[in-house]
Amino acid sequence: MINLNPDVNISGKVPDKIVPAFSGEIQLSQRPELMDKFVIKGGNRISGSVEIGASKNSFLPILAACLLVEKGEVLLNLTPNLMDIDSMLKVIEHLGVKVKKYSKDRKLAINSENLNNFEAPYDLVRKMRASFLVLGPLLARLGKARVSLPGGCVLGQRPVDQHIKGFRQLGATLEEDQGYIVAQANGLKGNVVYFDRPTHTGTENLITGACLGEGKTTLVNAACDPEVLDVANFLNRMGAKIEGAGTPVITITGVKRLKACEYTPMPDRLEAGTFMMAAAITGGYLEIKNVESEHLGIVNLKLKEMGVEIEQNKSRIKVKGPKKLKATNVITYPYPGFPTDLQPMLMAMASVAAGTSYIRETVFDSRFTHVMELVRLGADIKVSGDEATVTGVAKLKGASVMASDIRAGVGLVLAGLAAEGETEVLRVYHIDRGYENLEEKLSQVGISICRQKT
Repeated sequence: MINLNPDVNISGKVPDKIVPAFSGEIQLSQRPELMDKFVIKGGNRISGSVEIGASKNSFLPILAACLLVEKGEVLLNLTPNLMDIDSMLKVIEHLGVKVKKYSKDRKLAINSENLNNFEAPYDLVRKMRASFLVLGPLLARLGKARVSLPGGCVLGQRPVDQHIKGFRQLGATLEEDQGYIVAQANGLKGNVVYFDRPTHTGTENLITGACLGEGKTTLVNAACDPEVLDVANFLNRMGAKIEGAGTPVITITGVKRLKACEYTPMPDRLEAGTFMMAAAITGGYLEIKNVESEHLGIVNLKLKEMGVEIEQNKSRIKVKGPKKLKATNVITYPYPGFPTDLQPMLMAMASVAAGTSYIRETVFDSRFTHVMELVRLGADIKVSGDEATVTGVAKLKGASVMASDIRAGVGLVLAGLAAEGETEVLRVYHIDRGYENLEEKLSQVGISICRQKT
């Protein structure tokens, strides 16, 4: 058994500091002020235990899929207190859905019996890309939809062409009209849909649309993400007939109706990976609870290459960071490849590793926006096209940096943990879209971080 405690004079028992997955009541519309910043005093090692919350990237498509249920309330457990969840709830409420929030046990009750609006407007959908996921359920339930082209993180071109091509193959007509996708279907018809490339939102959108369609739909080159499997499991719980989710070929046999159910979405593998890297970059120790470790296979491999000690079972991971990280090479790729959403955090680690790391970004064409901010902290990074060469430095030095998207912002936070002196991370509203109470969780495992107004 690996001794994962960072203090050599202390036994290897698990520290007793535990951060709960959820604290306080759900206040989805009260956080945060747009001008908040994080102030981090670097140099502290993480030590303790943290519990991972429900997956944002599962919860959002599951909320959209709730539109398919004509009678009864869907109950969702462990609702994350995130800005993106709040945004999706506003979208579905605009469509006529009734939402009840139970603060005590963090349940959401979703009643879509009175779904009566087929338009998802720009001022709601622009806030995040996942809002476009209402297209499939609206076509399935109402036979028509008018959904704004999506917004969200600026990560280069993120077209919805695969969604549009897919629904056309299911018999829908779709046109673009002044920034909206206008779609109609006299019942979606089963067909074989070939994706040009794996797309997890495209796969989820087509799955939800085909659930109430006529006949059998086969999705080829579908996304294999665990979140896609989670959405399929949720739909199957309600009576859908979906096979092959989590593989490149998914089949959906249409049913006439779905029934309400209670469901607990999967843990957030990206939050888990983030905390693993936070422990690693500080040379600290962390026990991570409520995690499905099989979802982090290549992440574990790359961290081990960098000298990180990892011990795991199905629902728990223990991580111990080395005194000095080692360089590694990473190519981001759709699941089960290395997640693009963890690339900024790994780049922060590589910035203080011994040797030179090479990082190639193949998923998004503008996912190096954090590079110049890391350079402000003293990192040695050179970018050529989709490749970054990161030569590790002895130390980073605190400075004011700015988050440009959710994951870039958290990458800067991790760099701040390892930096000498004080680091300010501005525009943390980006981070609040995808991480619940990040500063509180880090504070409770030994990190000096606080939220302040700018």
